[in-house]
This record gives sequence, structure tokens and C-alpha cells, in this order.
Amino acid sequence: MDDHLVKRSSAGLGLYANRQYAKGDLIIEYTGERISTDEGNRRGGKYLFELNDDWMIDGKDRQNTARYINHSCRPNAYPELSEDETQVHIYAKKKISPGEEITYHYGKGYFDILIKPAGCKCEKCASTTD
Repeated sequence: MDDHLVKRSSAGLGLYANRQYAKGDLIIEYTGERISTDEGNRRGGKYLFELNDDWMIDGKDRQNTARYINHSCRPNAYPELSEDETQVHIYAKKKISPGEEITYHYGKGYFDILIKPAGCKCEKCASTTD
């Protein structure tokens, strides 16, 4: 059994836990082509994950299951860079139960430019607009 399941969520497709995670558990690695920031800016796209000022990961490949993790203003996970800034791992911020959507905050810049103008669709924000 896979530890994750991709299915519909309030924001499109989302990544859901197929097992329980304890706070601090490694959930998944965000994978993809490592490209320069200049190349990332040229390509554009919503699956670019910034590693530092010079490098990013283009996670658009569907084999990168972590690309299905949606933004949340009240996330249950968080991304962390490896010490050498070449990998991104997603960890549980708190206990995550089977069937629960895995989410993290995409960061202020991404939020302000891409999410806020269209309206945030995370569970926290969707419940405050009803």
C-alpha cells in the first residue's frame, strides 16, 4: 500500500495520507529537475520550488507525488531543505490521520502573487467564506 493517495480536494487534486504520521515524521520528498533560478523564471509554472537564490526544483513531472500537496493557511505539514540545499522534504507538523489531506503553507511570496488574487481555497479560508 502506498503511504499517499491523490484525489479531489477543495483546491483541485490533493495528496491524502494512507497511514498515520506523527509530528516530525518524514512524509515525502519533493522531487523534480534541478534548474537554475533564471531557467525557472523563464519556464514559469506553479510547481517550481525555490531551493536558494540560484537553484529551484521543477516538480511538474507527475511522478513527483508531492506536487499534489495543496497550500493551506492552517497546514499540517511543512517543507524543509536539506543542509546542502539540494532536496526538499515534507514533514508532519502535527499528527496526520489516514484519509486526511496533507497541506503546507506555500510561503508569503507565492501566496500573495498566485493564491490571494484568485482567493484561497484551503479548508480554513473556505469555511470562513460560507
